[in-house]
Amino acid sequence: MGLRRGEIVRVDENKMKIAFIFPGQGAQFVGMGKTLVEQSAAAKATFAEAEKISGLELTRIAFEGPQEELDRTDVSQPAIFTHSVACYRALQEAGKFPGEPLAGMAGLSLGEYTALWAAGVFDFETGLRLVQKRGQLMQAAAEAEPSGMVSIIGLTPEQVETLCRDAAEGQVLVPANFNCPGQVVVSGTQAGCQRILDRVEQAEGRAVPLRVAGAFHSPLMQSAADGLKKELEGLDFSPTKCTVLANVSGQPYPENDPDAIREGLIQQVATHTRWEQCVRRLLEMGVETFYEIGPGRVLKGLMRKIDRKVKCVVFDQLYE
Repeated sequence: MGLRRGEIVRVDENKMKIAFIFPGQGAQFVGMGKTLVEQSAAAKATFAEAEKISGLELTRIAFEGPQEELDRTDVSQPAIFTHSVACYRALQEAGKFPGEPLAGMAGLSLGEYTALWAAGVFDFETGLRLVQKRGQLMQAAAEAEPSGMVSIIGLTPEQVETLCRDAAEGQVLVPANFNCPGQVVVSGTQAGCQRILDRVEQAEGRAVPLRVAGAFHSPLMQSAADGLKKELEGLDFSPTKCTVLANVSGQPYPENDPDAIREGLIQQVATHTRWEQCVRRLLEMGVETFYEIGPGRVLKGLMRKIDRKVKCVVFDQLYE
């Protein structure tokens, strides 16, 4: 989705508070960014820059696939980050940018890196190298032990936590993503994920195994978190230009506290994300319109379940 050709988004900043939100892993699809690059020199330059930095054929993989290659954690993460930045820059280049957000920014899991980039915490090269390393570390951790994730629909967080404890049987099985009312994603060993399926059905919920490499946002990713910590040490982070919400807490990062951002990014890999809480915090801050910038419309779908009255505009290309 994009603008209608010739349309310009105008925002009266005195009357409307806005926030930018950025998607995470799972938003990728073959063909993402192709139309955007055809429309925007800035987007094309961003993909070219990303290929030089990463050494990956991101243009080919994102535009042509195959899906199996794009879905690899060590590929999809830099691809999504690049697409989101390309879209952000394309909107600026075309003069169709909705303006700086008065409230803040947030990104789901991987998307938090895009939010921090947009808020001026680090430059594109630093962000891409971090994201690429994060994807490699998470892929390696996933390959080290058979594991997975299951989306559970129709149950409360408390019910899901109880089912996880019951089905774990001494193995890792934990709530990983608190996405929206009635949807919690759990992560754990393959055996644990298999055991919870019947228990969810008995509790009159619905369980959907996800096609992912491993148990993201769980203790099984601790080796990836430890590796990321080494990557983050010594990096100079700039103060945020606006409020950025942390996935782990659902609350804004403290102003001018690079160490808090580093710690949040480390914790995020091996523990839960609280996307619903991030959105509700932005609503408390007065946000009236969200702009989802990046591939797909996953976050808009979640927004409908959090608060159907809130407007969410999707930008994944310049024109429809």
